[in-house]
Formats: sequence, structure tokens, C-alpha cells
Amino acid sequence: MVKLIKADTITLLNLEIMGNMNKKTHFGYREVDEAKKSKYVGDVFTSVAKNYDIMNDAMSFGMHRLWKKILVELAAIGEKDIILDIASGTGDISKLISQEYPSTNIYMSDINYDMLNEGRNRAIDEAFDSNCSFCQLSGENLPFKDRSFDLITVGFGLRNFTDKEKGLSEMRRCLSKKGKLMVLEFSKPINPVFSKIYDWYSFNILPKLGSILANDSESYQYLAESIRMHPDQESLKKIIIESGFNECKFYNLLNGIVAIHIAYND
Repeated sequence: MVKLIKADTITLLNLEIMGNMNKKTHFGYREVDEAKKSKYVGDVFTSVAKNYDIMNDAMSFGMHRLWKKILVELAAIGEKDIILDIASGTGDISKLISQEYPSTNIYMSDINYDMLNEGRNRAIDEAFDSNCSFCQLSGENLPFKDRSFDLITVGFGLRNFTDKEKGLSEMRRCLSKKGKLMVLEFSKPINPVFSKIYDWYSFNILPKLGSILANDSESYQYLAESIRMHPDQESLKKIIIESGFNECKFYNLLNGIVAIHIAYND
């Protein structure tokens, strides 16, 4: 029987709050106290957890599955690698790795219990749980020893971090020598005309889809806004390098709507 231990929510929030009492950050387009962002983001993903897969398919026309396959192909995973999947959600990336590389050891993790529970249940139902462990944790405070992992993946989760630099530094600490970080995230379209079409779709169609399919337009309004507040491709590359990684490159997908950043530890 696969168990999922629910972390003490107060402890998780305290980890986020320490030192951030008076600092401001963005929750979508709103400016909020850093200490409160984790709760707001948590509320969003608790709200969307049950319909997350349906909404991902509807919002991306199913292309998110292709993007995740590309990430796994680029990862060049070793048969015995130890892998941390941060913001694993319902487990798309972990499932792909588990099925293609059954000898790996995968830690599926998410700060949101409801999302992680959906992923754990799916892993059991779809039989990819044999080499997976499940951890509720903050990506900004990883409870692992230095150099614990050969690969760390973050699929569509980094933009929700309160402190991206802190999270990236923690990931670097936990990566083995020559280990890889792979970040799959929404980014900035390259073509200006395409960018305008994408903006119209994001703010006119996505909230309506959220309302129809999940009875929740506000959460999907936040998700659209959070994409716009996330650093563009070059800016994120700079942040990753400044977090201590010695090399970083990125690949644009679908005209830059999505990018995959690959960084290497020293």
C-alpha cells in the first residue's frame, strides 16, 4: 500500500513566512505580502485539483503532454538516476519517466496536498507507483541532503514560487555533481502578432473554460496573470545562472509560449 503523509500545513507555511513579513511580491497582477502568497497559491490549486488534467488538456489543446515528452527526451536520463519532480501535480512527468526508465527512483513532490494526493492516486491507478515516492514539500525549502539527486524537474510550477532564487539555489544544492535541472514553464512568445492572439485567448477564453469545466473562473484568471508575471526566457536563464548553476540553455516551444530551461550543476 502506497502511503502519503500529509505534512503539517502550519510548518510548511512557517517555512515560507520566516523573514518575509514585510516584503511584497505578486500574486498574478495583485501585490501581496510574501508571507501570504503561499496560502493564496495553495487555495488556487486546492480549487483546481480535481479538474486539473481536464483543464490542462482543454487549455493547451492537449499539447502539454507533448511538451512534457520533449522534456523527458531532452533529460537524457540514466537507468539508475535518482530524480526529484517538484510541483509534480498529477504526475505527468513522473509517469513518463517511470514507464520509460523503470529502474530510476522518483520523488514526486508538491506543496499542495490535494494536488499531490491526486498524483499519488493516479500513480496507483495507472501502475507507475512502483518506483515513486510521494513528498509534500516546499520547493524553496527542500528537506534533502546536499547532492541527493541526478535530475530535478519542475513542470509548470516555478512561476508560483514566492522566491524563485531561493528555490533554484535549493535545487542546485540538492543536485549531484554534473546533475541537471530542467524547468518546463510558460514563457514569452517571440512573434508580436502571435503574442497578441495568445493574450486575447488567455484572458478571454481561459477564464470561461475554467467556469464551464471547473466552475472556477478566478483561479484560471490567476493562472493567466501568473504567466505574464513570470520572467521571459533570457531573464529566467540569467536568474538560474545567478543562483549558482554553471551552464544554462533553453529551448522555445510553440513560438516561445513554453520554454524548457536546462541547467547543469558544477
